[in-house]
Amino acid sequence: MQSRPDTGPEGASSGAAGGSVPADPPLRLYRWNQPAVLAVGLFALATGFGQFGAVASLGDVARTFGHLGHGATFADQVGLSGTILGVGLAVIRLASVGGLPLASLADRWGRRWTLVLTAAVGLALTVVAAISPSYWWFVAIFAIGRPFLSANLGVSQVGAVELTASQQRTRAVALVAGGYAVGAGLTAIIHSLAEKTLGFRGIFALAVVPLVFLPLVARMAVEPDRFARVTVTAQAKPVLGPVAAPYRRRLALVCALAFAVSVITGPANSLVFIYAQNYLHLSGIATSGMVVAAGAAGLLGLLLGRWLADRWGRRPAVAAAMVAMAVSGTVAYTGTTWALVGGYVFGVTAGAVFAPAGGSLANELFPTEVRASVAGWYVAAGVLGAVVGLLAFGAVASAGRSANDAAAAAAAVFLPMAFSVGLLLLLPETRGREPEELWPGDVPPGRS
Repeated sequence: MQSRPDTGPEGASSGAAGGSVPADPPLRLYRWNQPAVLAVGLFALATGFGQFGAVASLGDVARTFGHLGHGATFADQVGLSGTILGVGLAVIRLASVGGLPLASLADRWGRRWTLVLTAAVGLALTVVAAISPSYWWFVAIFAIGRPFLSANLGVSQVGAVELTASQQRTRAVALVAGGYAVGAGLTAIIHSLAEKTLGFRGIFALAVVPLVFLPLVARMAVEPDRFARVTVTAQAKPVLGPVAAPYRRRLALVCALAFAVSVITGPANSLVFIYAQNYLHLSGIATSGMVVAAGAAGLLGLLLGRWLADRWGRRPAVAAAMVAMAVSGTVAYTGTTWALVGGYVFGVTAGAVFAPAGGSLANELFPTEVRASVAGWYVAAGVLGAVVGLLAFGAVASAGRSANDAAAAAAAVFLPMAFSVGLLLLLPETRGREPEELWPGDVPPGRS
């Protein structure tokens, strides 16, 4: 890859023959509430609506394809064993590793084009999942569409970072996180209120709504100037090539943190509704009330996370949020309704605090020409973390024979991940800095 020559103090750069060439005009950057940035937030909303259907409807899926019992164990109450649920969700999560090469396409073909393609394919396959004839067909169809939606969310964050300056960046990243949360929340609320009417098939079929509006969102989206000024050579490799030696240490640290976060959020978020509806027997109204309360708390969390990231720094905000997610996830599965509601709401708040700081930090640490490929890598790391978390949670829960087996699983899986915050000390603080400052010239060493 290559970029334009550095400009001198007079706005021109020296040519090879001692002459000068015109300087690049200033980057075209946007405020967080302008249409170009709102568009990436809407892409994230569509992704949340498509992806979260599997979580919100899991109880209905288990009842449809499983067998309810009269015992007190998790499997008796839910319809499918913790192992079967864990393996199915792990397969769906693991499929998101395919988002790595899909996201890296944005480093070659552009952010806007990649966003449109991945959203269209991912939502279309979500609609197809509505006709699943069995649990494993449901897992297979949803797994095929998952990589496209995962890549879309990663590239949406990249777009938010590249379209904004430092003082607007956490707001834009928070907008993307909020958009995803709104899409996920809509799915959960609709299912809770209309479960008997729509079932999981109706919920998945509703993904056709954001699919219909996709052309309008595509018109709002623009290609970031940061990417437009980077020339991609025909020899550039889509995944492993761009993420070369100068970036690998930072990449490994970011991926390790993404892995740890997802070990917590994978089981905590994926099993919460089946735990509430099938195990604690919360009514649809109570479940939707919990989601609404969490949505309001999540909005406050996004505002708090943005403030902390801009005042304290990205690293302290990420550390505080990760510890809070581990604790709240453990509390949620201790076996009472109030613990579930409180733990879930507090966990959503902690995740919202994490989003602006974590999304900004992960993208600011890398130059423009590899940023989408890096987004694919930390999506993949998050997928592996979620798979490990789901399998571990399912195995511990299935090994138990009491009403507290889920609580033991939560404590064993979530709490150890809080210690991973120490990795943040090995990364630089990026608050108040543009990505170009961390990688002068935005050109990787050794590339021409």
